[in-house]
Amino acid sequence: MAKIYVLHENDEWVVPLRKQLDARELPYEEWFLHEGVLDLSQPPPEGVFYNRMSASSHTRDHRFAPEYTAAILSWLEAHSRTVFNGSRALMLEVSKVAQYASLETFGIRTPKTLAAIGRHRVVEAAQSMEGSFITKHNRAGKGLGVHLFHDVEALQRFVEGPEFEPSIDGITLIQEYIEAPEPFITRMEFINGQFFYAVRVDTSDGFQLCPADVCAIDDQFCPTTARAKFEIIQDFSLPNIEAYEAFLAANDIRVAGIEFIVNKEGTVFTYDVNTNTNYNSDAEALAGVSAFGRLSDVLGDALQQAGGE
Repeated sequence: MAKIYVLHENDEWVVPLRKQLDARELPYEEWFLHEGVLDLSQPPPEGVFYNRMSASSHTRDHRFAPEYTAAILSWLEAHSRTVFNGSRALMLEVSKVAQYASLETFGIRTPKTLAAIGRHRVVEAAQSMEGSFITKHNRAGKGLGVHLFHDVEALQRFVEGPEFEPSIDGITLIQEYIEAPEPFITRMEFINGQFFYAVRVDTSDGFQLCPADVCAIDDQFCPTTARAKFEIIQDFSLPNIEAYEAFLAANDIRVAGIEFIVNKEGTVFTYDVNTNTNYNSDAEALAGVSAFGRLSDVLGDALQQAGGE
């Protein structure tokens, strides 16, 4: 019998999806891709495959999970299986450089960014920046490696000190700092390649922006305001939303969260594409929506089209 196969490396992040799949009595199986054996002489099972591999897998001691997933996806695609977030999606998940290059081709503005390998090259790259800038990991997630600097001298002290940690792929990004008039960013959620909802994320506490319930630290409410850290925006609109959907389609991304920030002049800068997106249940409950519910419906429809029960 054909099933829905969920490819991942973090059990906690799959819990809310399991609940929605179970509620719909959809047949599914999880492939935990920390390690394993892939027999290329055998065809994959029939079904629909949903890739939830994360760029931050190495922080959970799953260093080569993305590479193993890439092999699995190549195998699935060679056999024409239905895959949500295929090989190209994984490539962008683990490389912000790839994200920015593709976003720009669709007229979606990204912050000025330089990619550097080697500690002294990080400092060298920063010398071309005007004003404040941040560093971040090319393969990251949850704000890994994000630090704000106001001058090159401060960066040099940091890079030469014991706290500097390079990206797992060796590529450190130096990016212009976009100062917003208010401390928040916007995260747009797309399901089946189409816009579903947008979330306002309070950044007062820093750059740890994972919306999953298990990522929450103590209180979901900012201590300095009465606003929730994650709040679904009612009547959200963006003039070029179709450009984002075209970008997703071109990169074989059917499920994603895309984050942007608006500066004081009103210019939108897009800086992150997360193909292993999570959702905040408190924000969804207040808005009366369920992204995992919608995704489960989409996966169920795809399974039926693929010949499943």
